[in-house]
Amino acid sequence: MSYTRESVLSLMQEKAKIEETLEDLWNILNTNHVGMREPLIDIEGYPRSDIDVYQVRHARHQIKCLQNDHTSLLKQIEDGLASLHSQARTIEQDPNGINVPPPSPVSEPFARVDKVEVGSPANVAGLQEGDVITKFGSVMYDNFRDLAGIGQLVQNSVNSNIQVSVIRNEEKITLYLRPRQWSGRGLLGCNILPIEKVDR
Repeated sequence: MSYTRESVLSLMQEKAKIEETLEDLWNILNTNHVGMREPLIDIEGYPRSDIDVYQVRHARHQIKCLQNDHTSLLKQIEDGLASLHSQARTIEQDPNGINVPPPSPVSEPFARVDKVEVGSPANVAGLQEGDVITKFGSVMYDNFRDLAGIGQLVQNSVNSNIQVSVIRNEEKITLYLRPRQWSGRGLLGCNILPIEKVDR
């Protein structure tokens, strides 16, 4: 599939709409004080009277469907951005190869996702506990000093997408995280821990 700047922007707008809908659906679950796994029947087998069972069941189904759509869109956006960057490199290429980046090295991780709150921006973006981070916006292994740098980047990127690359089960995944105010603490709703650098 060939990508244009307009088609990638359209995919990003579609992704933003899905994220807004997901946030509304998570709010429905939060209002009913349930997540994705709590039972909807009581110990006697009757529908629980303390929650809106139909509303919760519908919200859970929609969340599962939309999360799959979200994952698919992220993959398309990643492919689209890679295609656009490749086109730009071809245009800007010089004879000596000075401006051509070297083949992508295996990025080294510098931080790990320790915890992700349900319904948080990190959760909506697809971050999972145990993900190891190789890129967080402009922060990478070589220039990572401490978590304060990530914190400053997050503060400066409220309501804007941050490209985050993680390794999960030996697979490299690119996500788009949008820091924002939500019903929980912080702008991300996840806990990130630094990984000790190994002296070489």
